[in-house]
Amino acid sequence: MTVEVGGPAGAGPEIDPEFGPGDLGPPARALHRRRNNGPARRRAVVGSFVCAAGGYLLVSIVLWWHVWTTHPSTTATCGCGDPALFTWFLEWPAYAIDHGANLFFSTALFHPSGFNLLANTSVLAIGVPLAPITWAFGPIATLNVASTLVPVATALSAFWLLRRWVRWTPAAFVGGLLYGFSPFVLQGLADAHLMTAALAVLPLMLGCLDELLIRQRRRAIPVGVALGLLVCVEFFVSTEVLVIVALASVIGVVLLIVYAAIADRADLPARVRRAAPGVVAAGVVTVALLAYPAWFALAGPAHLSGEIWPHIPVIGGYTPRSFIDPGFGARRSILLDIGGYLGRPLPSSSYIGWGMLAVLAASLVIWRRDRRLWFFGALAVVTALLSLGERKHQWVPWQLFDRTPVLDNVVEQRFMAVTYLALAVMLAVVLDRARWVTLPRRSGRAGAPAVVRSGVRVVAVLVAAGVSLVPLVQAVAPSLPYAVRPVDLPTWFAVQGPKVVPGQVLLAYPPPFSGIQSALAWQAINGMRYGQAGGGGPQGTPGRAGRERPGFLVLASVAFGFTPPPAGTRREVAAVRQALSAWEVTMVVIPDRSGVPSFVGHDAHYAAGFMTAVLGRGPVYQDHAWVWSDVGLAPPGLRIDADTLSVCTAFGERHRRSPGAVPACVIRAAAEQKAAPAAGGTGATTPFAPAP
Repeated sequence: MTVEVGGPAGAGPEIDPEFGPGDLGPPARALHRRRNNGPARRRAVVGSFVCAAGGYLLVSIVLWWHVWTTHPSTTATCGCGDPALFTWFLEWPAYAIDHGANLFFSTALFHPSGFNLLANTSVLAIGVPLAPITWAFGPIATLNVASTLVPVATALSAFWLLRRWVRWTPAAFVGGLLYGFSPFVLQGLADAHLMTAALAVLPLMLGCLDELLIRQRRRAIPVGVALGLLVCVEFFVSTEVLVIVALASVIGVVLLIVYAAIADRADLPARVRRAAPGVVAAGVVTVALLAYPAWFALAGPAHLSGEIWPHIPVIGGYTPRSFIDPGFGARRSILLDIGGYLGRPLPSSSYIGWGMLAVLAASLVIWRRDRRLWFFGALAVVTALLSLGERKHQWVPWQLFDRTPVLDNVVEQRFMAVTYLALAVMLAVVLDRARWVTLPRRSGRAGAPAVVRSGVRVVAVLVAAGVSLVPLVQAVAPSLPYAVRPVDLPTWFAVQGPKVVPGQVLLAYPPPFSGIQSALAWQAINGMRYGQAGGGGPQGTPGRAGRERPGFLVLASVAFGFTPPPAGTRREVAAVRQALSAWEVTMVVIPDRSGVPSFVGHDAHYAAGFMTAVLGRGPVYQDHAWVWSDVGLAPPGLRIDADTLSVCTAFGERHRRSPGAVPACVIRAAAEQKAAPAAGGTGATTPFAPAP
């Protein structure tokens, strides 16, 4: 069935309200083919893509204006938190290619057991192509290039998809703009979560499914091969998003089958036969290319088993209010800082707004025969429901899957990646339909009907676009451009880091456990010259520390300023020493930094005193850092009482010009305690003041 969506009869081809051109008849099909395949048409298509890419790039540069107008090789949202983790992820492919190392596995983190990149959000599909930028300008520049190009590629991919279903190029451009710069993508970019912000593969996969299942104009096997290759690319961008896309595809296929069973039952078997070879080809390509990587992620060295993020309440699903209230669900400042972003909080990554919902609901009534709107509307509703998080005494659809292996590690809110794609398609279709809307002919002077139709079209387009997009723009505009700052590389890591003899294993302060991961950026900037104890991501949590969990917890309490610092008891010292031995640490480095927020770590002087007690000897103060070398040869730890560290730290505050004050105080207090009678005092109340 076809419906006229153009102007008067003969003004243009008819459009099937399902997914593309309808049956135009042999002469019209020949004319349509000549118009689409002619050189002028191809030049117009290329020109539209170039203009769209330029427009999207301009918007992205505005978002990252503070990066590109300063120093893109040394400036980012933060050199801490998740930006530091993804800086490491972007450095590793360049290092691995240059040194012939394994792209999927590294002992540079979590030494000596290692780090499984495929079990983490390593975005190898981004890091590998951008390796030349990393070699030339460093991983911070690569992070900035990736963050700038990711929304451009996502928007342009959606633009390509939407041009299959709409005739008006501006409608496709606006739909691509919505998808590439949605609140979901913008929040992912602020957190440096490239795995969820990079969604360019999804529209391409949907285009292949459209060709394979609906249009069926091209040979099925090449389309299936292309689909299989896209699945492989998305695997190396985000396995989680790939699982979400697979579930959404199943939902979409079910919707199509239900519709076909009702409306086109006779045509269903023929469509299945035409699509089957392509589906088989996609499966063969996927299995052939992903069999080993999938095994490596699920069962390879240092793979993650069980629940990936156990007992992490800040990761979950949305609430219905977050779809319509831009402030509801916005990140709190402390979480933003741990994540690395210090700018004004962005609106909820699920924010859609009443305007968008009203326009799309009205379109379902006005153009109720357009099956594209109904299909993508249903897909948007289902995926939005799946993005809801479980609340007390409230059932949500995701509870049907959250006890299923593999699926139990999917973060519900990331279904919005599909929801926004469905909304972008619907908005583009609505604008396209509004562009070609017609009114009944009226009597009057010649030319009057055309003028009336033209004015109505302009008003319809402006109203639909304005009501849909203005609330979104108003919600995100105050938070943009992104806030950035110079990456804080401590003096020791800037001066001595490039000189570290290969083979050293460092424990930096704060330890690079999940959440506080600054040391990952320092290691990446220094070209992976040394290994590190600990690391970020889900592997850097207490539940995955194994037998070193007691020492991990003590060091974490030093690194995180939320809890009281450890007192340096015999048990705490022994636990940390056991962890350092198991991690084969050869060097401990505590940068002497001031002005660091308390929750990024307790005072560095305190950490220096605590590590002095653990290692049984004082450090060397070098380039504004306390450094212990040959950690494996350290003498027994020092025995101090519960008050010594706090007293010595307070003493160090009064003698900040003497960086050896706190370590010397701890050593002196321990010696006095050892020499004192069993019932005597500690001597910590009168610490020894070393010479400056």
